[in-house]
Order: sequence, then structure tokens, then C-alpha cells
Amino acid sequence: MTQPTHILLVEDEDKIRTALADFLEFQGFRVTCAADGLAARDAVAAGHFDLILLDLMLPKVSGEQLCLQWRREAVQTPIIMLTAKGLEKERVAGLNLGADDYITKPLGLEELLARIHAVLRRMDPGRAVAQSFMFGDVQVDIAALRAVRDGRSVELSRREADIIRYFAANPGRVISREELYKEVWDEVLTDLGTRTIDMHIAKLRAKIEHDPAAPRIITTVRGAGYKYES
Repeated sequence: MTQPTHILLVEDEDKIRTALADFLEFQGFRVTCAADGLAARDAVAAGHFDLILLDLMLPKVSGEQLCLQWRREAVQTPIIMLTAKGLEKERVAGLNLGADDYITKPLGLEELLARIHAVLRRMDPGRAVAQSFMFGDVQVDIAALRAVRDGRSVELSRREADIIRYFAANPGRVISREELYKEVWDEVLTDLGTRTIDMHIAKLRAKIEHDPAAPRIITTVRGAGYKYES
């Protein structure tokens, strides 16, 4: 069984830390929390994480110092910096220290989730999405091949689950039929492949959309492809 993506959340403000941890766990991630720089340093030394959410303004050891130390020690875990600082020079400085992305507070949860997926996708496309997560207003369990909408459970085919996983890893981005066919079917798109994609999207919409004729989760971008509206 695939293990959930393990995130180290380093945040000194109790309310923010608790709220973020609850949100990420609801999205299917495994979360370990650290309230200061020393605890974060010890956690990374003791265990493995797939991603680090790192606040810069930390007691004991700052986020900047941690990021610099980890990169000097060849720790390759992707890092997304969280900070109230919004100046361009602060963002550039954080990225120069070795961070993979940067997001300012107050955090938009959907934006944060999209950034996490994007960073994980760049590092390892297969781990970009958790096994159980919300897809629009639908709860999806990839391992069980099941989706639940309005309390009603529907079965998913393996191909439908793969399509959902790829869209979920690319929220808000237009995905062409060529790209979808290559990533999900692992083949070069043909005329037959185009019809195959459209058929699978239609069947998937019938299962997860409230009104398949007017989809709101997987929308069509005329002449370009499809887009997942998270």
C-alpha cells in the first residue's frame, strides 16, 4: 500500500500550526509539526519527509538558517517557505537559500495545496497527490477506486482514478488531450485516442458532477483541452 506523503510543518504560531495541520491531514497527507527551529532540525535529523513547510520567523533557529544548513548538508527534501514578509527581496533571498517555493501569509489554503502539488510533481510525479483527497466537492479514494459525492458512493475505473489524480496534481492549469493521453495512457495521441479521452471524461463527469451537461469540476477549454477547477 502506498504511504501518504509526509509533510514537516514548521510554524511557531499555535493557531496557524493547528489549522494547517488539520487541513493537510484532511487532504490525506501525514503531518509532523515543529514549533521552533531546534525541533525542526531534530525532526529532519531523525526522520524522512517528502516536503517541508517552513516558516521563516521562528524562535531558537530561524527558517533562513535551517534552510541554509539543510542545503549545505545536502538535504534534498523540497522546502516551501511560509512568511508574513511580502517584499520581493525577501522572496528572492529565500529562494537563493535553496527553497523550492515561497508563499506569504495570510495563506490561501487552495493556493497552498496547489503549490504543494506543484513542488511534489516536480520532484516526483507519482507522489504529487495523496491517496485520499477532495476533488472539487467529491471525496476521492484512489486506493479503493471510489468517489463519494453528497453521501453517494460510486466506483471508479483505474483509468478514471488516474485521470483524477493527474488533474488534481495540476489544479487550474489547462491540460491538452495530447498531454493527458501521454501521462495517463503513456501513448502518443491519435484520432482514436482523442475519442477515447472524450469518452472517459464524459463517463467520469457522469459520476462526479452534479450536472454533467454543465460541469464545474472538470471544465472544457474550447480548442485547448480540459481544466480542473479546484
